Amino acid sequence: MNLSFRIARRYLFAKRSTNAINIITGISIFGLSVGTAALILVSSVFNGFDDLISGMYGNFNPDLRVTPEIGKSFSLTDKQLQVLRGLPEVAYVSQTLEEIAFFEYSDKQDFGLLKGVDEYYQLVTNIDSTIREGSFALTKGEQDMVVLGMGMRVKLAVDVNNPFNGINVYMAKKEGAGLFGEPFRRRTVQPAGSFLVQQDFDNQYVLSSIGFARKMLATRDEVSALEIKVAEGYRPIDAKRVLEQELGDGFVIKDRYEQEEAFMKLMQLEKWMGFAIGSLMLLLIAFNLVGALWMIVLEKKNDISILKSMGATNTTVRNIFLKEGLLLTAIGLGTGLGLAMLLYIAQKQLDLIGIPGSFMVSAYPISMRWGDVVIITITVLLIGLIASIPPALRAIRVPALMREE
Repeated sequence: MNLSFRIARRYLFAKRSTNAINIITGISIFGLSVGTAALILVSSVFNGFDDLISGMYGNFNPDLRVTPEIGKSFSLTDKQLQVLRGLPEVAYVSQTLEEIAFFEYSDKQDFGLLKGVDEYYQLVTNIDSTIREGSFALTKGEQDMVVLGMGMRVKLAVDVNNPFNGINVYMAKKEGAGLFGEPFRRRTVQPAGSFLVQQDFDNQYVLSSIGFARKMLATRDEVSALEIKVAEGYRPIDAKRVLEQELGDGFVIKDRYEQEEAFMKLMQLEKWMGFAIGSLMLLLIAFNLVGALWMIVLEKKNDISILKSMGATNTTVRNIFLKEGLLLTAIGLGTGLGLAMLLYIAQKQLDLIGIPGSFMVSAYPISMRWGDVVIITITVLLIGLIASIPPALRAIRVPALMREE
């Protein structure tokens, strides 16, 4: 243990000549503790919402989605599909086909997205876990069925338990209808259930079988996307690389983050804006630390003079007060970490702070990530070091004792 650290540690616990120094020191430690705890908890709440919303998107979005680079749809042969499904990185491949359609139920009408899915769709996504009414059924004997997003169900006032009232689906004919022909293709389906995922999806999507969607679009084998579940033990980035090699040019492959990239970037921006504001708050709190260290320097002027007269260099004196500041910061940091952990556990186990209204969760979601804790720890220590520099430079200017002749 070097000399400067031993002296700094002794000054930390030494009795002060005036109580004001103890009060200012206590205030600075308290401020650092609260600021540290606030930074950790704010970042953890953002992480909690990030996990919550990512999970919601994950119930509807696949691990990977393949779409055409140009146009809205494409075709693959059965052999090509078999090759993709045979890749070790791929667990399941689902074909989907979606297009804008017009829906009519009783006296209610609205536009939405008709999305046709095949039998693998339930294996690729967690759509089953999002069903709130009825069941996930796309056919019943010869009858075509649909599952509506909760927003679409509300807008159309659909009763999923009424087997006698169907939904009319209209879709424009691509080939045209001539002068007196019918411009829309119309079919009637029965509502089987409704799902609740996320507002953007719930307000526009209606799920049907891919066969029904193809009949509405008058196509045999076209798809809008291939939705893929990555096999267990493989990372999406590895599967994405293999698929790019297998499919070649002309396709865009996106993982879950890229499928909702704009929203996810906004969430990250909000999180780091909160971190920046919290760090600025800590920087302001650090002025108390500057004051406490400055008063310690003034109190220890005689000690500094004696040390210098005994041969201590300016570097040694500077390091004493830099380390004194870091020790005070470390105490505040440790207390803040402990406080944050207690509040984190209380929120996790007891739902300490609830969310008013009819939100999808009753309490603020929270998720602590050790990467954030490390970044916050380094930030707090850096702020403490910066606050220690002015008092340390003041200590250097204290002269050594003059020898009497």
